[in-house]
Amino acid sequence: MSLLLERAHYLLSAHNIRQLPDDVGAEVAFAGRSNAGKSSALNALTRQNSLARVSKTPGRTQQLVFFEVTPEAKLVDLPGYGYAKVPLDLQAHWQAFIDQYFRTREALRGLVVVMDIRHPLKDYDRQMLAYAVRRGLPAHALLTKADKLGRGQQGIALQKVRKELQSAFGDTVSVQTFSGPARQGVDEARAIIGGWLGLNKPAPEAPDAPVA
Repeated sequence: MSLLLERAHYLLSAHNIRQLPDDVGAEVAFAGRSNAGKSSALNALTRQNSLARVSKTPGRTQQLVFFEVTPEAKLVDLPGYGYAKVPLDLQAHWQAFIDQYFRTREALRGLVVVMDIRHPLKDYDRQMLAYAVRRGLPAHALLTKADKLGRGQQGIALQKVRKELQSAFGDTVSVQTFSGPARQGVDEARAIIGGWLGLNKPAPEAPDAPVA
């Protein structure tokens, strides 16, 4: 079950391809602008307070950070983009590293793109979604900080983003509203991620006891 996400724990951080863990099992990657609430979303999805580092300084995640759910299932926190004040050569390194990761990583099963519901679908968001679509992978957009808007405004924003995603990517990208503090959309997102990781399969039933 997706409740296994609560077992997630830090595994390692990778600054280049050679540092990645073995390419086995299943992985779900998380991407998003540095101020979109990606760390908070990861913490809400795993029901932990400090799995992913939440910083007052956006852009602190500067490596691929792997969290192990089970030996065969991992979550991957990608470097925040579009806001962090980092040198251009480091930005170029991230770009090349993430590009190679998406092109070659066999364990990758899906991508979650975290977007502030008030400022969705920036150029970098679209670029990350395009990575997944080119690989034939499913992608899911989390419109975070939904609690900052009223229900009516949330619905309008959701429909607008859904329409744009449909136009750009067809049916390969799904979208939902999300708020970690309000626990809004958490179960829906956990079910999707758990499905990609193969965690939602029911346990096999015990065989019937032989008749005496």
